[in-house]
Amino acid sequence: MKKYFLLIAFISLNCIVPAFSDHHEDEEFIETTIDVGCVVSNIDASVKFYTEAIGFKVAGGFKVPSDFAKSVGLTAGKGLDIQVLTLGGVEGEEATKLKLMQVKGSGEKADQSHIDSTLGFSYITVFIKDTDKALARLKKAGVKPVAKGPVTLPKNLDPSLSLTIVRDPDGNFVELVGPNPKK
Repeated sequence: MKKYFLLIAFISLNCIVPAFSDHHEDEEFIETTIDVGCVVSNIDASVKFYTEAIGFKVAGGFKVPSDFAKSVGLTAGKGLDIQVLTLGGVEGEEATKLKLMQVKGSGEKADQSHIDSTLGFSYITVFIKDTDKALARLKKAGVKPVAKGPVTLPKNLDPSLSLTIVRDPDGNFVELVGPNPKK
C-alpha cells in the first residue's frame, strides 16, 4: 500500500508541478500573455461583434459572486457574468483572452471619439493573416472601418502591412493589422 501511495504522489507531483514550472521556471510570470477585460453595455451584441466580425472564438464563461467582486475591489457589490473569447483555435496559457462582462448599472461611457480622448487602455490590436478575408467578414457582419481603411503602414514601419480600425458596439477601437489587401 505504501508503494502505491508513493507512486500516486510521484505521478501527481509530476503532473501538477510542470504545469506551473516547465517553461516558466526562469521567468517571474506563470503565463506570458495577458487577459484583457472589457465592461460592455450588451454582452450578446459584443460577443456577436467579436466572434462574427473579428474572428474570436467563445472559450467559455464564468460568474464572479458579488461578495467576492466587492472584497477584491472589482465592483461595489455587483456580481459579474463574464464571457471569455480567444483568438483562433489557441487554448490554454498561450491564448490571448478577451473577457467581456456586462454589469447592470455600470458607469458612464468614456469619450471614445479618438484613441487619445480618454486616459487608459484605448484599443486592442489583432494581427491577421489575410486582410481581404477580414474585410469580407467585417462587411458580412455589417461593420465598416473607421475613416479610411485599410491604410498601408508608412515606410518607417512596414509598408507590406495595412491597418484597418473598427469599433465594437460600445465604440472601443479594434485595430486589424495584416498584409496589404490584394483587391
